[in-house]
Amino acid sequence: MISVNSLTVSFGGHSLFDNVSFLINPKDRIGLAGKNGAGKSTMLKLLAGEQNPTKGEISVPKECRIGYLPQDMIHQHGRTVFEETASAFNEIIAVEKRIEKINKELETRTDYESDAYMHLIEEQTELYTRLEVIGAGAREEQIEKILKGLGFNRNDFNRQTNEFSGGWRMRIELAKLLLQKPNILLLDEPTNHLDIEAIMWLEEFMETYAGAVVLISHDKTFLDNVTTRTIEIVNQKIYDYKANYSRYIVLRQDRIEQQENAAKNQQRIINQYETLIDKNRAKASKAAFAQSLIKKLEKMEIVEVDDVDSTSIQFRFPPPAHSGKIVLTVEHAGKAFGDKQIFSDANFIITKGEKIGLVGRNGEGKSTMMKMIAKKLQHEGSIVLGHSVLQGYFEQDQEEKLDPKKTVFEVIDEAAVGEVRKQVRGLLGSFLFRGDDIDKKVQVLSGGERGRLALCKLLLEPYNFLLLDEPTNHLDIRSKEILKKAILDYEGTIVMVSHDRDFMKGVCNRLFEFREGKVKEHLCDIEEFMQIRKVERLNELDLEKKQSIQKKAEKVPVFDSANANNDKQKSNSNKLKKIEEQIALLEKNIAEIDEKIANPDLFKGIAYDQQFYENYNKLKQELNNCLIEWEKLSV
Repeated sequence: MISVNSLTVSFGGHSLFDNVSFLINPKDRIGLAGKNGAGKSTMLKLLAGEQNPTKGEISVPKECRIGYLPQDMIHQHGRTVFEETASAFNEIIAVEKRIEKINKELETRTDYESDAYMHLIEEQTELYTRLEVIGAGAREEQIEKILKGLGFNRNDFNRQTNEFSGGWRMRIELAKLLLQKPNILLLDEPTNHLDIEAIMWLEEFMETYAGAVVLISHDKTFLDNVTTRTIEIVNQKIYDYKANYSRYIVLRQDRIEQQENAAKNQQRIINQYETLIDKNRAKASKAAFAQSLIKKLEKMEIVEVDDVDSTSIQFRFPPPAHSGKIVLTVEHAGKAFGDKQIFSDANFIITKGEKIGLVGRNGEGKSTMMKMIAKKLQHEGSIVLGHSVLQGYFEQDQEEKLDPKKTVFEVIDEAAVGEVRKQVRGLLGSFLFRGDDIDKKVQVLSGGERGRLALCKLLLEPYNFLLLDEPTNHLDIRSKEILKKAILDYEGTIVMVSHDRDFMKGVCNRLFEFREGKVKEHLCDIEEFMQIRKVERLNELDLEKKQSIQKKAEKVPVFDSANANNDKQKSNSNKLKKIEEQIALLEKNIAEIDEKIANPDLFKGIAYDQQFYENYNKLKQELNNCLIEWEKLSV
């Protein structure tokens, strides 16, 4: 489908890719892997045609349509969610207009054997095929299905797009892309702004998607569930694995070990050659032998061990201060913003050492509850911290609250107190801020770097109760695994919100689900909870189908049986009359043609006229169909 041939990309003397080649086949599910800065996002831009290579080429068939979802994009305003999503069908509208134009042209043209006429027929066929692929029918149903799958409610459809956050507007762009059904989907971190249920829906959508998919993601479970092929970008080269992410990690380790063994064996040979050269180069009788060894060394291609980035944050939470057994008591808690009630009557108790997960769709109140516990929002009911509880709060946008004018070192140095101040450099080093990095201003840091700095700041106090709202945002997979281990080893109490299933797996065995204004407790882990939700979602879909069928049935008018029979007889009588007239006309036309065929003089002119016989057979077929219909109506 797409061929990448001898691709080289260079910036200021540094190459991201050097002579890279691979194919993207129909229905491929490819995950791009590699450390930050390796060139994954650049590769997607190249495939999307938004950037040109320094050398080489990317061959894309003319009929191949590419859909690209970047991490950041400019969003359109001035339309409702439904109207903006419906703009995805601009292609269908254009295709339909072109088909209509071709049909009118075909009706007037008579050059049936010409190349131009055949080209029109071919274009018409291609356009009809395209309409079938992208689904020209039932547009409103398709829009509703995609929007609901991505977490929108029907009430959201008529709201203006500028009323939504950047994350929700990104969902609208994803919805438009999925509705366009391109041959190849290029997705750069598509799960960044999705909740767990929307991510699961997207996985299920990908299972039946007809095109190919190339994606970048830091969500390990999503990669494993969607991809079947992994292309790793490392040291300006690529390695292509016919495996999902988890299997690729194992295969990559095998490759590195093989490279290391080959390099060691080669170095042993080099050492032997050098020893023999030094021993024999001064001897006249052995000079030729020494020269041959020197030439072998010069021709030897040195085995390289790929420099795989193994750096990741290294830390553990400090030992927490002691607290009472009851850490948090929530009674009849709720929150409303104006007329909108987010949730109400939440009741639960959290005890010392528990690790609790808050789950549910975006906008149902998880982060609101975290803010209420942290005393950052007024609320209904009561939320009471237990005896000697020291609370630390990592907000979802914690990194945005850092002072942009301060350096990395200043942020941590000013927050540190006591003995911790002597360990600031070491602490920053464990979060990958080393050397000149500590003198960088916060405003020039990437999202991932700001997230790491915010986590580092959280470690400056020995909190015994941590509130973690999306702590894995912008973290790579390895750093997530380190953070997960630190949480598992932490002796204090944790309440966390995360949409990363792999991160939550094995950490939380008690979940509170925020759904439809209520808070429901689940005594299970995230995997069991997702199975429960999957079954519930299927039941909801069945119920929606039944309601839809019932509504359609209610719209069908009910007639009085006697009147209905009279109407039916009347209708049949009219149809019989029309079909008898049509039969008479067809028989007359056929009789006239039969006379021509029977007359020798007239027959000479039509004996080899193919069009004449095609019309004759067509008329007889029409007559036959009319006679069958007449028999049915006469019963």
